[in-house]
Amino acid sequence: FAARPALAAPCAMARRPTLAMAPRRAAAVVLSLHAAAASSAVASSAPALPLGHPFPGKAYPPRPGFTLWLVEEFTKPLDLDTDPIWTWSDGGLSEGQVRFVKEAVRFEKGKMQIVASRGFQPASCSNAEVGIVEDKPVGSGEVRTRHNMFRYGYYEVRMRAPRVRPNDTDTNGNYVSTMFVYRDAKFRHWREIDVEVTGDSSRSVTMNVLNADGTTVWNPTIQASQHFVAPSWANLRGRFHRYGFEWLPTGITWYLDGEIVGHHSPEHLLKIPDLSAKIVMNLWVFREEWGYAFGGREGKNNAYPMYSEYDWLRFYKWDGDTKYPCPGLGSSCLTDDDRYLAKNNPCDGIVQEGLKFGRPPCATHCR
Repeated sequence: FAARPALAAPCAMARRPTLAMAPRRAAAVVLSLHAAAASSAVASSAPALPLGHPFPGKAYPPRPGFTLWLVEEFTKPLDLDTDPIWTWSDGGLSEGQVRFVKEAVRFEKGKMQIVASRGFQPASCSNAEVGIVEDKPVGSGEVRTRHNMFRYGYYEVRMRAPRVRPNDTDTNGNYVSTMFVYRDAKFRHWREIDVEVTGDSSRSVTMNVLNADGTTVWNPTIQASQHFVAPSWANLRGRFHRYGFEWLPTGITWYLDGEIVGHHSPEHLLKIPDLSAKIVMNLWVFREEWGYAFGGREGKNNAYPMYSEYDWLRFYKWDGDTKYPCPGLGSSCLTDDDRYLAKNNPCDGIVQEGLKFGRPPCATHCR
């Protein structure tokens, strides 16, 4: 890991300017004093870390070379329309049979639940997908940060994967339960790092890196994948487990319950993503008419509703990243490219900036 930089020694107190000083030097000292005062005021007004909704006074595990920046304990419901960090997606994958809706995200018994339920979801404009999402037979949820402002660091979630059938942790079906980073909008720069727990086995984990420009549809050349089978005792549906990945310019390393289970090196043909992204958690099901090609071939066993549960999420910022996230998780560090077609849903208050292949995107209204 990168070493945490040592604290600088205290600066010597500046001498008060005297009449004997040259005017230019005196002015420089005065400006320096003003700058120091302004910097001190900004620092004192900055919100204390970690941001989000941590337990007050809890001593969280340190990570050398990183600073704990964001914690979500999910002990209280998040208002996904007004929260300054989190919101919901109105999207839906073309290869999936799920449309994401806000109502599928629930907060119960100190956990966040994402619930997949059978129910017709009519075709309509999606801000997250920047286009029309076709009719879908299942509704589910996706929670995401509002802006493309997360980059190098360590991401970790404590999560339990869905049971395909109630009180049954062994029957296999089809689902993809996730925590990942993803850059909106994919039409210009598709950047993604995934943790996916899938329904083909109670022990199956897939880890992906995606990196492409000017691509609208997934194809194998933009993705590098690794698969891990958890130990026989580690039923990922029966209990909560910790899933994490460390994203650095020098590589991406995935963890399960603190143990390394995958690595993507800079020598790989697919480059390590270097653009900021959103943190995302969702649950979706692959299309039946496409043979349940990913997430488990036994989708016929799915008994709805199915739900994934999230106990907590933590983000440790790498100390070597001096740009992201924005101070206070605001939007001051975002570039025009970070804002490009980055709206999440009709109610997030974010302007959909940019054109999709020269045309304005479809529009929706908050209800």
